[in-house]
Amino acid sequence: MTTLRKFGVLAVAAALAGCSTVEKAESLNPFHGGKKGHTAANEANRIAIVAADEELKVSDTLRGQDFYLPPPAPMAAWPLPGGTLEQSVENVAAAPDFSVAWRHKFGAASSRQKHVTAPPIVADGRVYVMDGEAEISAHDAQTGAEVWHSNIMPKSKRDREGFGGGLAYADGKIYASSGFREVVQLDAATGAIGWRTRTDAPVHAAPTVSSGRVFVVDVNDQLLTFQTADGKPDWTYQALTEPARILASSSPAVTSDTVIASFASGELAALRASNGTELWTTSLSRASRTNALSEIRDIAGRPVVYRSDVFAVSHSDVMAATDLRSGVPRWTLPISAITTPWAAGDVVYVVDQQGRVFCISRDSGQIYWMHELNAPAQAVKKGKKPKKTKRVYWSSPVLASNRLIILSSKGDAVALDAKTGAQQKTIKLGSDALIGPIAVGGMVYVASDGAELIAIR
Repeated sequence: MTTLRKFGVLAVAAALAGCSTVEKAESLNPFHGGKKGHTAANEANRIAIVAADEELKVSDTLRGQDFYLPPPAPMAAWPLPGGTLEQSVENVAAAPDFSVAWRHKFGAASSRQKHVTAPPIVADGRVYVMDGEAEISAHDAQTGAEVWHSNIMPKSKRDREGFGGGLAYADGKIYASSGFREVVQLDAATGAIGWRTRTDAPVHAAPTVSSGRVFVVDVNDQLLTFQTADGKPDWTYQALTEPARILASSSPAVTSDTVIASFASGELAALRASNGTELWTTSLSRASRTNALSEIRDIAGRPVVYRSDVFAVSHSDVMAATDLRSGVPRWTLPISAITTPWAAGDVVYVVDQQGRVFCISRDSGQIYWMHELNAPAQAVKKGKKPKKTKRVYWSSPVLASNRLIILSSKGDAVALDAKTGAQQKTIKLGSDALIGPIAVGGMVYVASDGAELIAIR
């Protein structure tokens, strides 16, 4: 069973919230208390913003029309899972040949007990990855050769069970979050541990580092912050907790002094990055949910800040373009996904749970084109039973050299024409790959489910 498939069906009970929060509730109930002038999250704020009968179809007006994409531009570093603090990169000049250059094993692969969940990051000519047992390693970006490795799994036997987390780079340091309830700082040159700080709950996604703070979201729907200098806890923010969630989490986006975080409750919140003051919240939740899985509201993909909008998509059939200043959704679509959208020029791309790729007008929310990655099975000959096939799952996309690159649970990397959606090329990676690829230094890097670092030239 692949990591993403496991994430799609497993749920966890919400644990108790942690220490002092921005809301300062006497109990740890997010419906109570709060600083004067602070609007606490509550059920009344869960506004159903998508009509039950809304359909997904290509716009008659936009069908076959051209749109603007920025020309491919080089990226020298990729210090966060989304490339920048806004978790937003436009069109990267990378992998024009679209062929595998090299591959290197980097540790423990995903299994029933452990999961590779950390996207690779790149800084100072090195690729940094984390395996299924919390071992972090640095590799030469040109050859894949290992430079150093360091395991951050706690020594206590009581804390030997956990998975998930991720990496971020800033000012010569690597910051790692962990399903083992820790945030750790390491020296990017040597792997030596600088500090480690315990968290009350596991962290399944990568941190974001900005202006002397580390931002992470734990599985209790808390946004935690730590000082980069010594790891001391700073302010925290408690969102609504959920009894069921996807076992994956999102990395916050930061723009100027605003941090945008998403939660398993379906909430999207904008906070003052310096002190945690709430600026606005909105909820991506559909009016009519027809099955148990659609009750999971999780926004597992990263929120993307692009120009004046925040793009995010929930598991509960809502994708929204939300005004960055006001928090008011400009448009919504009934799309269910646990991937991260990709905004560039006039459009935003997203891959949904069914394996459909959408190219959407950034301004209006109308659809330019749709592409089915899970092509319909061939017709079955009379008298023969159809073969059983496993459902294929797909990663978040990356836009590189005018092609949309997406990875699959059956080990394929697919390149689509970014303007038309036409499938241009498919290469076999030899390993399931569901963590979204990154594009930097002229290459596309993949961290596979089998703990292989794969470079595509």
